[in-house]
Parts: sequence; structure tokens; C-alpha cells
Amino acid sequence: MKKFLKEFKEFISKGNVMDLAVGVIIGGAFSSIVTSLTDNIIKPLINCVGGAEIQGKIHLVGDNYIDYGAFLSAVINFIIMAFIIFCLVKAVNKALSLTHIKEDAPPAAPTTKICPFCKSEIPIDAVKCCHCTSDIPDNTEE
Repeated sequence: MKKFLKEFKEFISKGNVMDLAVGVIIGGAFSSIVTSLTDNIIKPLINCVGGAEIQGKIHLVGDNYIDYGAFLSAVINFIIMAFIIFCLVKAVNKALSLTHIKEDAPPAAPTTKICPFCKSEIPIDAVKCCHCTSDIPDNTEE
């Protein structure tokens, strides 16, 4: 149980949870903006074109009905949100790929070698081992 609590504390302290919480809050606020855009701007524009009625309902028996207008609004909301998320992910991936180019640079030339006698790490241009004081042959480079 202590290990579980320790892992949970590490998870919380990494900051990922706070980033996730901020993302959820911003996503909720952004979702309400997209819903408002759909309900207050896109639906009235569609209703004006050709006399279409997106706010319609199909009445069934009694008070039951199928609200296809709300369904179409939800579909439009989903398409807008999916497009925006796609654009954001694409931009983040592009930014990450630009930083990875710098990290994929060829490795630098080695600056150390191993002493053939004591197996200690020594500078590459050393002629005598600083650990065992043996003379290092010229052709030894690990």
C-alpha cells in the first residue's frame, strides 16, 4: 500500500495531472463556444438557405419525438471540434519534429578510451594510464 501511495504521489507531482485538469477545463469552455457557434450562427444560416428547418422534430406517439435538429447540431459540433483538435495535434507534432531534428545529430567523436591493462576510462590522447601508470600502446582505442 505504501508503494502504491508513493507512486500516486510521484504521478501527482509530475505536473501531468495539472496539465490534464487545465486541458479538460479549457476543453469544456471551448466546447461551449463551439456549441454556441453552431446553435446561434450555423443553424440560423442553414435555416435561411432554402427554407430548411434544422430545429425540427418528428412527433411520435404522445409526447415522444425524434429531435433531429439537436442531432444535426451535435454532428456539426463534433466535426468542428475534431477539425480543431486535428489541427492542434498536427501543429504540436510539427513542433516536436523540429526539436527532434536537433537531437538526431550525429554523435560526437569519442573523447575517452579504455586502458587495456586496468580497464579504466582515460582521455583518448593519453600515452600513460593515470590509474595504473602503464604505458598505453599507440594503436589502442578501445
